[in-house]
Amino acid sequence: MTITTESDLRGMQRAGQVVAETLRALRAAIRPGVTPAELDALAGQVFERHGAQSAPRMTYQAPVNVFISVNDDIVHGLPTRRPLAAGDVVSLDVTPFVHGYIADAAVTVAVPPASPVVMRLIDCTEAAFQAGMGAATAGRPVHAIGQAVETEVKRRGFTVLRDLFGHGVGRAIHEEPNVPNYYRPQDRKKLHEGLVIAVEPMVSTGRSHRVRTRRDGWTLSTTDGGLAAHFEHTVMITKEKPLILTA
Repeated sequence: MTITTESDLRGMQRAGQVVAETLRALRAAIRPGVTPAELDALAGQVFERHGAQSAPRMTYQAPVNVFISVNDDIVHGLPTRRPLAAGDVVSLDVTPFVHGYIADAAVTVAVPPASPVVMRLIDCTEAAFQAGMGAATAGRPVHAIGQAVETEVKRRGFTVLRDLFGHGVGRAIHEEPNVPNYYRPQDRKKLHEGLVIAVEPMVSTGRSHRVRTRRDGWTLSTTDGGLAAHFEHTVMITKEKPLILTA
């Protein structure tokens, strides 16, 4: 969507606040022994307090409140009852519908203690997001974001998962434009003031750029068993640094 009124901005900020509160609650609850299913129930409690609903459940009939992906699962993971163990890599993807507006953000957390490579992977994914933010200004092409993301990921020795994109968001979960995490010269559409997009690098320790769908029909995983991390915020484009709505 494109924000053109103060009402739209306030609506997106409210949705973003629900995302941020949910992610804080989930991060604080992660420890060895807790199950993704328990984390999903906790997210549902936060949503209920704010009169929010799960946008994936509303739009795609997803059987969850939030997606939780572990280790080589990248995104859209269905929360299971397998207890988390020390060293697990857990990606939390939160997308509520709040009074007509949708915001989307994700973070990856390591269950302590974590290996050095896991911590480098998480740091890389967050740094790639920040690099993308540096390119996300009004008047620049969409492909500038992907180029910045991929350059940072390669510099740190990891792999961008090219099958998965960021996207426009606001009134629906997935809107135009697509926001790739690598350089695609054909993505020439210009970013403009007020445009709301989800920028979301997804990065792997493996060598393959590709992903596969698990038997549950939802969970997307790496094809080579590489560990994956996901970092995302919903942002509004401005003439300068984008405004993060889900911080």
